[in-house]
Amino acid sequence: MSDMADTSMSILISLLQMGLGLVFYCYYSYCLMVIANKLGIENSWLAWIPIANIYIMVQCAEKPIWWIVLFFIPCVNIAAGVMVWMVIAERLGKPSWWGIMMVVPGVNVIVPGYLAFSE
Repeated sequence: MSDMADTSMSILISLLQMGLGLVFYCYYSYCLMVIANKLGIENSWLAWIPIANIYIMVQCAEKPIWWIVLFFIPCVNIAAGVMVWMVIAERLGKPSWWGIMMVVPGVNVIVPGYLAFSE
């Protein structure tokens, strides 16, 4: 009987993690789409598509298209992401340190929303 309880608990935890992941993905995608619209980027709906959302981020930061490759190199992707978010923040009239905050766990959930919905 305990094996059945353990299996049920594992399934419940997995479903909760997938649901929470989906909620965060939708939140992030919507924020990125709003940011792209604010910056006048065409096809901002690409923010909802995995990997294509990297293209939108690079476009928002006005970086060359080859920067997408940097997001697939371990460790380099962190630096590239911070630099892209710093430029996005500056383009939205916010201090560039908001981009650095994307590496702080927990705060990285607030930053896209702040950049998307603040004036």
